Amino acid sequence: MNSTNKPITKIERFGLESVPKDLRTTSWYEYAMIQMTISVNAGNFLVPALAVLEGGLSFMWAVISTVLGAMLAFIFVSFLSFPGARKGIPSQYAVRSFLGQKGAQYFASPVRSITSLYWFAVQTIGGTYMVVELIKRAFSITLPFLPVSLLLATLMATLALVGFNAVKKATVFLLPLLFAGTVSMMIVFFTSSINGNTFPSIISSTEAPGYTTFFFYASLAFVQYVSGVSSSSDMARYARSTKHAFFGLFLGNSFGFLFTAILGAYTASVAASWNPFLITSRYTDSTVLLTFIFIAALCSMFTINISNAYTGGYSLLNTFPSLGRVKSAIILGCFAIMLSGFPALVNEADQFISLLGAFVIPLSAIIITDFIIIKKTRFTSELYSKMNSRQNVINYAGFIAIVSGMCFYLLLPVSFSPGFLSFLFTSILYLVIKKIKVPSIKSKKVHV
Repeated sequence: MNSTNKPITKIERFGLESVPKDLRTTSWYEYAMIQMTISVNAGNFLVPALAVLEGGLSFMWAVISTVLGAMLAFIFVSFLSFPGARKGIPSQYAVRSFLGQKGAQYFASPVRSITSLYWFAVQTIGGTYMVVELIKRAFSITLPFLPVSLLLATLMATLALVGFNAVKKATVFLLPLLFAGTVSMMIVFFTSSINGNTFPSIISSTEAPGYTTFFFYASLAFVQYVSGVSSSSDMARYARSTKHAFFGLFLGNSFGFLFTAILGAYTASVAASWNPFLITSRYTDSTVLLTFIFIAALCSMFTINISNAYTGGYSLLNTFPSLGRVKSAIILGCFAIMLSGFPALVNEADQFISLLGAFVIPLSAIIITDFIIIKKTRFTSELYSKMNSRQNVINYAGFIAIVSGMCFYLLLPVSFSPGFLSFLFTSILYLVIKKIKVPSIKSKKVHV
């Protein structure tokens, strides 16, 4: 794709082509604000809370475990922002350099599109439950689930259609509201005795965890966030430089998740639940605090789902380039809205997440290994120009490793943390295959 100077419109129209250099002006602190805003959402509370509820970790160790695992993933996510920052292209188009043109179009991009659709629906459904309950608690009004869910999904899909500028502007507006909501929740926690648990009693519990449990929940956090490597360039294509993209994404993701882990683990410690929005709303009669908590719940859902729909649209575009950016965003948004009307996606979440993980984790391992170890984080003009050549149709070594990693993932019991081990297995196998340099993989020509 060649760079094209397109007029700036209210709706972003840059598709797979490079964003012009004069539009790459986003600084590291703007990216940090965007990622911090996206991080505080209902879905991200789950793993820190599970570390307490099911793993038996204390509040402090649950936070340390999950933050360390997530930060390792964020390092990889930040490195994979380089293709976008250097060439102004979206993530799934850059993935053609790692998996081959057809490998990215017809495997990586559909997997990413489905993942974005699923998490959009899950966040919308979970957020709708929160909105319905909080409105009932604050105003004694009972709203029907389905119309609320579809309305919220439509609003979020529309904002994602507008594009990156909508994400930036939403961040400036929503981050202060999220911060106010977070402070409100902490005030409720600090001043309330919930199930006989108080802040001093929770903080004083620092019993050291078992090594295997600590590692297990660190690996769960790693697995949850490492899939971001297939979408980080979507945001970074508007960055001033690779340094601005790397440090902005890493700092924003890390600090955002730190706040999220604290809230999730603390909620689990005091209330044996995972959702601080709902718990704190039940333990305050203050109209001011309840209002801020309600607004924060809405903001958290909007920010993460604008991101889900925005990146998912580019994945669909990479599979069907003829659609153009706007049509692909509209089509993905319509599917996202429809899926948001099926609460079973949340009720059967463990099965869906496990199935998605079998595809996402080995795929992420190949993208990371190929870019960071084999290409040494370089995304050169030569590499960019060869992405659509006949010699770059499919990365056979990568797909052998991916299929093997998927089988490995599905065969391992859950207690063995299959996501993390599958990631390691796939990465090592890929390096071994590349080292062997199997002739048929190197020389085979595919005509398209």
